[in-house]
Amino acid sequence: MFSLFIQGIILGLVVSITAGPAFITIVQTSLQRGFNMAFVTSLGVILSDTALITVCYLGTSIIVNNPESKLYIGMIGGIILIAFGMWTFSRKPDILLRRSPKYKTPAKKPGPLTYLLKGFFLNFLNPFILLFWFTAMSWVASRAQEEKLPVYTVVFFSGTLVTIFALDVLKSFIGNKISNYLRPRILLWINRFVGIALVAFGVILIVRVSLEWL
Repeated sequence: MFSLFIQGIILGLVVSITAGPAFITIVQTSLQRGFNMAFVTSLGVILSDTALITVCYLGTSIIVNNPESKLYIGMIGGIILIAFGMWTFSRKPDILLRRSPKYKTPAKKPGPLTYLLKGFFLNFLNPFILLFWFTAMSWVASRAQEEKLPVYTVVFFSGTLVTIFALDVLKSFIGNKISNYLRPRILLWINRFVGIALVAFGVILIVRVSLEWL
């Protein structure tokens, strides 16, 4: 069982260093909003992964293998990524906004719930994340002894999820620390890079599910 847990940790390391939408969003949030909001975003991502793994465990082969369901989920996820990317690209860092003569103090900044939901849905609405977890679940099922699938699932994915969350928190911490040394213009270009990257992920997602549908 210990070796299974280690294998789960290795999978978590692979997932964490993959520069997907969640990775980029966590780093950008830590730079713009600090450690606390990035931590909440990370929590949203890990809750999403946990929910997807649970769905896979309960049996999601119908959803994964249904091209129509996959198409709709992929389209919605892609549109959300593109919209969020466009908003991020056009958004200026707070310090630049405050320098503008037209600046008005906002009544209220987005709270933790907003960032929790952002992390959750950026991850959850990507059908390829579901496919990834389904593949991982299939691998665990192939290794599990008779009637021990629940135990194998808990041990393996505990290692994976703990690793992902720990490294996401580390990203949040590092991003928050280096934000103090970044000039406003650099933060602006980071926003633009993140925006372009998210739009690209959204377009790729839509293209991939469309090609699979055809």
